[in-house]
Amino acid sequence: MIILSAKDLTKAYGTDVILENVSFHINKGERVGIIGSNGAGKTTLLRMLTGELAPESGEFFISGDTKVGYLKQDGEFDSDNTLMGEIAGIFSRFPQMEKEMERLLAEVEQLGDSDEEQSAKLLERYDALHEQYRNEGGYTYQSEITGVLTSMAFGEDTYNKKISNFSGGEKTRLALACLLLKKPDLLFLDEPTNHLDIGTLKWLEQYLKNYKGTIVLVSHDRYFLDQTVTRIFEVDKHHLNIYEGNYSFYAEERRVRREAEMRKYEKQQTEVKRQEEMIRRFKERGTEKLAKRAASREKRLAAMELMDRPDNSHNKLKLNFRENFQSGKDVIFAEGLSKTFGYGSRARQLFTDVDLDIKRGERICVVGANGIGKTTLLRILLGEIQASTGRIKIGHNVQMGYYDQGQQLLNNASTVIDEIHDEYRLYSEPELRNILGRFMFRGEAVFLNVGSLSGGEKARLSLLKLMMSGANLLILDEPTNHLDIESKEVFEEALLEFPGTCIIVSHDRYFLNRIPTRIIELTPEGADNYLGTYDYYVEKKQETIRSGKEYMRDLAKETVAGNAAAAAAKKEVVPTAPALSSAEERKLKKEKEAAERRVAIAKDKLEDEIAQLEEEYSQF
Repeated sequence: MIILSAKDLTKAYGTDVILENVSFHINKGERVGIIGSNGAGKTTLLRMLTGELAPESGEFFISGDTKVGYLKQDGEFDSDNTLMGEIAGIFSRFPQMEKEMERLLAEVEQLGDSDEEQSAKLLERYDALHEQYRNEGGYTYQSEITGVLTSMAFGEDTYNKKISNFSGGEKTRLALACLLLKKPDLLFLDEPTNHLDIGTLKWLEQYLKNYKGTIVLVSHDRYFLDQTVTRIFEVDKHHLNIYEGNYSFYAEERRVRREAEMRKYEKQQTEVKRQEEMIRRFKERGTEKLAKRAASREKRLAAMELMDRPDNSHNKLKLNFRENFQSGKDVIFAEGLSKTFGYGSRARQLFTDVDLDIKRGERICVVGANGIGKTTLLRILLGEIQASTGRIKIGHNVQMGYYDQGQQLLNNASTVIDEIHDEYRLYSEPELRNILGRFMFRGEAVFLNVGSLSGGEKARLSLLKLMMSGANLLILDEPTNHLDIESKEVFEEALLEFPGTCIIVSHDRYFLNRIPTRIIELTPEGADNYLGTYDYYVEKKQETIRSGKEYMRDLAKETVAGNAAAAAAKKEVVPTAPALSSAEERKLKKEKEAAERRVAIAKDKLEDEIAQLEEEYSQF
């Protein structure tokens, strides 16, 4: 069943065409990933489909009675509301239904034997409402709220915190949590992996895999796309290319298609050159007959639709890291590092007992939960801040280069070309313009203020400065955050060819499966080493925690079983006595039925809790 279809959607800003004649359809239950370079029009397409932006031409259709949810890159909240106040509004119907069910039962008890017909009607209304309450998740919504908030890294201490006091990352995570709890039929997600650590990403992947609705998401996270989507929509040169598979399928299929396009392009170029050579020869002969043939061929050549070169190399980042000189074999040695902020009762310890021994040529990737202190550790190694305890020894001839994820090292008041020239004055303007061109700053773009650049443009400028530094130790904090997929691939190849040493903080798991020779997991108690890439790290982590999870699963089942037994023990037993009057028998019968109804409700609730627990533990 088609839930969404579009035909010939076109969007332009003045003469700048963003999307042109985009057509597609999406079936109910599909999970579609939209990818493309920065500025290609991915978010523009989402905004058109949600009705936020009107197309110049074309139309789209969403099937009737479809509830739509949209996660923007910047969430919108009432800043005076609290986190739990925002969440409570999503489930306000359940407390109202609970009050109504209590009212109906109280009215039945109050009627007693006085009006059996009215009591029956009230019980019928109660049963229908109870069935609706159960089917819509009334018994599980509170545990579901806790589960989603915990998975999004919101502890109980944040429940009553005002949203105005949340960071940008916290607001993004809250917007995603609210949207998942609403469970729309059609879910639009724009960069949902921003501000999520690896643990939260894994949870979100599992959640979306089991999501019963339809999902359309924009993402540069290749690992996330591999795990969640079943189709890829590539926005390229104002048009949409569709691939029937996940990201890995897309990457291989794109390679095959581009090779075929390149062969077709080269064949056409060969034919064009052959025709041009024949025209030149005909004209050289100087005869009227050959001149006519030359004119005829020129006419056919002019009418030929010439292909663009498919590799699009003009619009690709060109990056290579070099070192001015080689460092010694021992690059960094540290032992007993810890960091605490604040004093006394307000002291907050990030980590302790961190030991490091980094050798020349290693590519170390640092992972860990949000807030554990990964960036702080990098800044300690750089000498920007002091460790609370421990010592660091920097090796011989080590020259450090730093990429900060917030691009705070850039001067927003400078122009692009001045930002480079102020640091590298030996280069002439033509040389600098040539270098900037390799990073896709061409023409008048080199005179833009740094403060006006997008996140992706600032990332490219920071990488350019790092490339020109000639450092033999690259310290990189989330370097792929603002890069599109093609730029990430170029960046990864440059790191793999770099002869020096790298220390990189990243949560990009595709990147973590290509780059590191060693992964260091930062924890409150220290740093654990894993000699391999991300998949190896996950495998070893699973071996370590599997026994603990099995214990927790057994404990949960025992707890639920115990609760069920306790509920069953509360079932009222109606004594039988031959001396009871018919009125007393009817009263006892009603009391018995009410008790059985309560037991049934308790049983339903416990069964739902068991199902919820089994679903949660199946994700480990």
